[in-house]
Amino acid sequence: MTHYICCPQDSIPKKRRKGAEYISLYGTKILADFEVGDVALDLKKDLRASGIRPTAEAWDFCSIAMAVAAVDESALRKTSADGWTRVLKVEIQLAEPLIWQNQIPALEETLRFLTGDFWSISLTSGGEPPPEPKKIKDFKADCVSLLSGGVDSLVGAIDLCSSGKKPILVSKLVSGDREFQAESASRLVPAENHIQWSFNSRSTSEGEDSTRARSIIFFAYAALVASSLASQLSLKKKIPIYVPENGFISLNLPLTPLRMGTLSTKTTHPVYLHGLQRIWDAVGINAELLPPFDYRFRTKGEMLDQCSNKDLLAEIVGKSTSCGRYGVYNHTHCGRCIPCLVRRAAFLRAGLADTTELSSYKGVRGSYVFKNLAAAAKEKTAVDIRAAGRACMQVDMEGVERFIGGGLAFASREDRPKFVGVVERGLAEIQALLKKHRVL
Repeated sequence: MTHYICCPQDSIPKKRRKGAEYISLYGTKILADFEVGDVALDLKKDLRASGIRPTAEAWDFCSIAMAVAAVDESALRKTSADGWTRVLKVEIQLAEPLIWQNQIPALEETLRFLTGDFWSISLTSGGEPPPEPKKIKDFKADCVSLLSGGVDSLVGAIDLCSSGKKPILVSKLVSGDREFQAESASRLVPAENHIQWSFNSRSTSEGEDSTRARSIIFFAYAALVASSLASQLSLKKKIPIYVPENGFISLNLPLTPLRMGTLSTKTTHPVYLHGLQRIWDAVGINAELLPPFDYRFRTKGEMLDQCSNKDLLAEIVGKSTSCGRYGVYNHTHCGRCIPCLVRRAAFLRAGLADTTELSSYKGVRGSYVFKNLAAAAKEKTAVDIRAAGRACMQVDMEGVERFIGGGLAFASREDRPKFVGVVERGLAEIQALLKKHRVL
């Protein structure tokens, strides 16, 4: 088991602990050797330029998030006992670690749910204080909303602005999404109300590409912005952080028994969001994670269909990104992974033209690499199409409750029927797509 030590660059000793791997938090210069990883090299500079002044609690949570995400990308799953589940020992230096000590078990439990790994976290002193902005901006805003570059966050931003809210839209820069994030934000909010921050990390290993912890970066950025906004407005109530995601994808129930656990991602799952919220409440981060407009009980198709500004949506939604393998196919939607199937099914459900931008991959022109699902389903690598088809057939034959199994054990008696409904309707949207393509 590798021991990871995440700390400011100046805290990394010349003589290092045996068996430990060091990761520099917010380092500003390249070290002479390459035995040290690094993460979030530009964040302090970006914060100073943005006019954001985060609280110490939000900044320390950001340090935890950066460390967790960097370790997640560094520790190879294939070297673990079962080829997936890792045992991760992580030491993180914080500016004010004392208030976090009682939250270590909750952090470990929440990360266990998110990534499927066993985390052993220790929080020590030595971390940097939050950077001071060059000039604190007076934001004309009353909430924060995540803007990823995907369909759901676009609908969320449109609906929030149409309802009279004044959000600061927070984006985590991802290769291929920068331009669309900026374009969609420019249609909705003033330029200063759009924050785009990168997460640039360098691992000393070959790198792990499963990255189950990546969503924590997004929430850390939102916490930084919300804590600054709360201080600016002198509010006692929490600043809303809206997490626009359809309920079917948030639950992300395994389509087959082989996709159990963290083989299905849980980046916006209600249990994960509740875990983060408990930790934030305990340490005094004045923000509340919320699914706007009860999207948690809507499918992606229903979100498209019920969007408050369909003209704007139709104009720009084709440039959004959904694909789980977008980078693999040179910034082109594959068309056959689960997120792509849900995307294509949503356009069909909403009666909206699928204007996913034309692009090319290896000379193939089209909106999706695998546009014809019937042909794609015959390939050995088309595991997601087959898994989706089996799930639809199981629900037809055995009912949705059998498919769900224990997947809604967390839900209250009041919410459970609503979650069941969104699962059933979400699968129905996929089934309609597969039938259209004569896969079923």
